[in-house]
Amino acid sequence: MKVDTPLFVPVLAALPVSVCMVILGLPAVSNLYIVAFRTLFLVACLLWLIPLTLLQRAMWRRDWSWLRMGSILLVVTYAMALTNAFLGQSFGIAIGRETGYQWQYLARGLDSCWLALVAFCAVHAVAAYYFSLQQVRLHLAQAQSAARDAELRALRLQVNPHFLFNSLNAVSALVSAQSNREANRMLASLSDFLRATLAHDGRHEHALADELALLDAYLAIEKARLGERLCLTMKVGPDLLDSVVPYLILQPLVENAIRHGIAPLASPGLLEIVVGRDGGRLCIDVRNDGQRRPQAEPGIGLANVRERLRHLYGADQQVGAGWHADGRFHVRVSLPCSRLEAA
Repeated sequence: MKVDTPLFVPVLAALPVSVCMVILGLPAVSNLYIVAFRTLFLVACLLWLIPLTLLQRAMWRRDWSWLRMGSILLVVTYAMALTNAFLGQSFGIAIGRETGYQWQYLARGLDSCWLALVAFCAVHAVAAYYFSLQQVRLHLAQAQSAARDAELRALRLQVNPHFLFNSLNAVSALVSAQSNREANRMLASLSDFLRATLAHDGRHEHALADELALLDAYLAIEKARLGERLCLTMKVGPDLLDSVVPYLILQPLVENAIRHGIAPLASPGLLEIVVGRDGGRLCIDVRNDGQRRPQAEPGIGLANVRERLRHLYGADQQVGAGWHADGRFHVRVSLPCSRLEAA
């Protein structure tokens, strides 16, 4: 058990015990001697709680068994109760109610004080255990959150090198083909896109409007590379621009559609992007022309999107991908629709 519980734990444990002792003394409130006697007992019991707290924590620190700790605490609290009884007789002698110590009666009437001390030890142990359990749960949740954040960052960082590798290969091909104008235009667009990604603040989610701005910078790169071979249509509801989406969720899907679908075609190919709402869910559809390849494995971009969505939303997300009857490759992403909170 953790022993670094804060001070309020033993204080809270002592509170119900003290209240019970006060309530038990209420019937004799008219007798000043009994009130003074019980007040002495209450103060003495409260003072005993300090060494009891230190003793319990010392035993927890040594990780002793509950049986061993319980046996020691029963003996120690019994000795404290005897001491309280001795103090009570001394108080009676001091005020003239007793003529001397009556040792044969010293062990009588210990139930109230002894049981109160035992009750404190039990309540203190339960409270400390509960607090320790909550701390363990909190640390576990923080560790899981840190691990999830690290995995998401690693997955997000996987997108840029993969995209950059493909883009530089495209620039190299344009230079080899002596298409210097297109190569310069593509490098400028690539610079704008990388600048926008480097300016990102590290959040895993942002507004759909920001995601579309990044997508526009990326599409400018592909337009410079493919020219008229890339036909594009995009439909986004204006009421969805402040919806929350994962950072760089569209770019891998669009890159996958262009690289594996449209780029290999000899004729122009159509890329269609539709973002809409279906009840309380945000749906992203990416459809592209291409040559059907039933045995083809999913690209890195699609696998990356699936993994990131799984980490962000768990089971509350869906990614469907495959060839449809219209001869086009469809990708549909469904995730919870929520608005970006104002800063």
